Amino acid sequence: MKLLESSVYLGPNLYALFPIIRFTVDLEELEQWPTVRLGRRFVDGLLHALPGLHQHGCSYETPGGFVRRMTEDEGTWIGHVLEHCAIEIQNIAGAKVTFGKTRAAGEPGHYHVIYQYEAEEVGLEAGKLALQLLRSLLPAELAPRDFPPAWNWETERDAFIRYTQRRALGPSTASLVRAAEARDIPWLRLNSHSLIQLGHGKFQKRIQATITSETRHIAVEIASDKEEANRILSDLGLPVPRQELVQTEEDAARVATKIGFPVVVKPYNANHGRGVSIDLKDGPAVRAAFHEAREHSRSVLVESMILGFDHRMLVVNGTLIAVAKRVPGHVVGDGVHTIEQLVEIVNQDPRRGIGHEKVLTRLDLDAQAERCLRDKNYERTSVARKGEVVYLRRTGNLSTGGTSSDVTDLVHPDNAEMAVRTVKAIGLDVGGVDFLTWDIAKSYKEAGGAICEVNAAPGFRMHVSPSDGTPRDVASPVIDMLFPAGIPVRIPIASITGTNGKTTTARMVAHVFRMAGRYVGLTTTDGVYIDGQLTVKGDMTGPVAARMVLRDPGVEVAVLETARGGILRRGLGYRKCTVGAVLNIQSDHLGLKGVDTLDQLAQVKRVVVEVAGDTAVLNADDAYCLAMAEHSKARHLCYVTRDIRHPLVREHIRAGGRAVVLEPGLNGDMIVVYDRNEHLPVLWTHLLPCTLEGHAQHNVQNAMFATAIAYSMGVSLDELRTGLRTFDTTFHEAPGRMNVYDELPFKVIMDYGHNAAAVQAMCSLTDGLRVSGRRILVLAAPGDRRNEDILEIGRTAAGHFDHYVCRRDDGRRGRGVEEVPRMLRGALLEAGVSSDAIEVVPEETRAVDHALRMARPGDLVLIFADALQRTWNQVTAYEPEGGRARQAGKPEPAPMRVEQASAAPALADGKAFVRDSRGVRLADAEPEVAD
Repeated sequence: MKLLESSVYLGPNLYALFPIIRFTVDLEELEQWPTVRLGRRFVDGLLHALPGLHQHGCSYETPGGFVRRMTEDEGTWIGHVLEHCAIEIQNIAGAKVTFGKTRAAGEPGHYHVIYQYEAEEVGLEAGKLALQLLRSLLPAELAPRDFPPAWNWETERDAFIRYTQRRALGPSTASLVRAAEARDIPWLRLNSHSLIQLGHGKFQKRIQATITSETRHIAVEIASDKEEANRILSDLGLPVPRQELVQTEEDAARVATKIGFPVVVKPYNANHGRGVSIDLKDGPAVRAAFHEAREHSRSVLVESMILGFDHRMLVVNGTLIAVAKRVPGHVVGDGVHTIEQLVEIVNQDPRRGIGHEKVLTRLDLDAQAERCLRDKNYERTSVARKGEVVYLRRTGNLSTGGTSSDVTDLVHPDNAEMAVRTVKAIGLDVGGVDFLTWDIAKSYKEAGGAICEVNAAPGFRMHVSPSDGTPRDVASPVIDMLFPAGIPVRIPIASITGTNGKTTTARMVAHVFRMAGRYVGLTTTDGVYIDGQLTVKGDMTGPVAARMVLRDPGVEVAVLETARGGILRRGLGYRKCTVGAVLNIQSDHLGLKGVDTLDQLAQVKRVVVEVAGDTAVLNADDAYCLAMAEHSKARHLCYVTRDIRHPLVREHIRAGGRAVVLEPGLNGDMIVVYDRNEHLPVLWTHLLPCTLEGHAQHNVQNAMFATAIAYSMGVSLDELRTGLRTFDTTFHEAPGRMNVYDELPFKVIMDYGHNAAAVQAMCSLTDGLRVSGRRILVLAAPGDRRNEDILEIGRTAAGHFDHYVCRRDDGRRGRGVEEVPRMLRGALLEAGVSSDAIEVVPEETRAVDHALRMARPGDLVLIFADALQRTWNQVTAYEPEGGRARQAGKPEPAPMRVEQASAAPALADGKAFVRDSRGVRLADAEPEVAD
């Protein structure tokens, strides 16, 4: 069995609407060995290694279902077993994952094994460990020859759990993330540790463990300065032990004598109980403890020993939330077993695991435990008398094997007030007070006790998963503090996909929002733009680019062009969008990454619709888009159609639904919004600069989609009209999208069209333009497209131009030097174009130069470009014979305007009326009557 490929999906994808990992495996000869044939020994060995598999329901949806799948009838295939093992291995390390599926991947024996994960590195490692486990259990005749003979499951499992501890979210951070998810607050992990962003864009907050973006730096500094914190609390009359800072062991012994034995010696600024020594009764013990503390801090504190149980009191936003009594790791003698044996018995408790994998941590007979034993004149081989408590730690930290009991309901009001005052005095929003007292139910004013420490980043594990008592939800109060009810947590997100028009529509929507005064983050095939400024150049239409925008603390609106490739490779970079729009499904990129048909392509792009929360915008004139409506859970459906008689859209409008329709009139075509039985005219299409007086029908449709998206995101009609009226197709505004250059004796149009539909749109545009001279085309196709797609591009262009220059892209993508242009030439010839009208000039710059040189006054040159900036520079710098190139720094010309016949007033209900420049109906008009 071989692992062919591993893919990590960051968000919603083709398989699930949450993060998953996909392993593509080749079962090789195991394709002929289902689990029943592998035998009972294989199954029993697997269940012994992973007993939790007994609880997997699988298709039976009841515990034991997966075991039945393995043992009944013909059994199941090893790829399916791998899926369940990868899930269960994550579970034993503390992850809460359940989802998985296994599907055939084309060739016989090849499977996609899909499973959920929480932490990317952990999920990948779990899958690899699952592969090794299955290989180790195979019968001898199937076992890999190179499998390590010394491989041991228990050793590898424990190493994996430790690996997880270093990379997965800790229990405190994980509890905060789960609380955020419960309130539908999006989150992003910002590093490999515990730095988390909650919310998107301008509404974001951050946490690192239990430090929040609202935690004051000075408060953390004070809490970390144990001496200063002790002084502040003492000045306020709060109960604290006597304490002094020392630098040498002689000073430590002297101060201990002055304070009075017993004393505590601890590092000045360490945590988790590291280097703390308690109940020291003489100078030699203090000197030894001083050196232990110096291993963790340059300075050391000596303070009076306060007797009592250790209580952690958690205060959030000025309220005591939970209290836990902590007991150091220990064993209880039985008069029979040695201490070492008792530790092994305690560690058999299923609640104990490695690190914070489970509720409790395993006890460890390490150097610190040995010191505790020596203090009692014990060794690990000693036998403690029955009932004797033998402590292996001096502090009650859970991370070193301690236990915790919830005592929140027992706390005396005076003690609760004391804890709140303490945290407020330090200045923390989230703080943990370590309070020593024999009885937390009695007031410290009567029963005594003292604050031994204030923690600026208190752990939540002891409260969320106490050893005894009621688990407390301590994370939700933190989330409620960061995001009070009614406060927004998400910025509006528009996710725009489709085969053609994505980039122009995305730029148009972003422009509308910018003109409305919003700070916009935009991702496109050209790069990432923040407030109109290019920040990262390149094809940025995947999840990484989306997260760049969503992480920016200034962004108010995110407009995300979402391409097929990003969805297939990594999924989406967010769980939900406000508006999800699918513009069209047309033949392009087929034959790549397992997408061979338009149905499959539609399924990929449908993910955007499935995660739309408020509105799904769909092309009602495209059957593939229309079918996506039944998969949408959005509150609104908004259809876009050019057909005013579209039966489904008419029914949708009558029911009060939302739609954007192109309505013809005597004055041209009007973009109209229908919503909740209102008829809302937006603009005449010939008033949109990007449509070249209405001739660029593909941009008319893009403007309709931009209208649907922006309107659904709350843009007013006036803001929408302003944005559309000021958006043009200059190279600066929309590079590679119908850029017109009109400063040569002939006109040049440059476009990035790279499929048959895009070529057809540009051919339709140029067919409608008045051209006094010849029409010249520079034609290309991407090398990674199917042969039939390249040929279709050639056939589509045939008949629309007088001369054709066929070229290739710089990146040939596996094709020969002249393979693509020769294929295009063949398609043109087959479609009836004369061979005299076709030239092959493979390299792009030479092809463009050739077309420009052959152009004469009055000609039109249409260039399908790949290297957009280079080609545009080449066009604008071109100097025709007898002429001069445009001077550097001279403004770009306005978009080409095309003459169009004037129109009469529009008609409504048989009566003429007129509209203003925005398309708003002004007044009825009397029909003109001939003299």
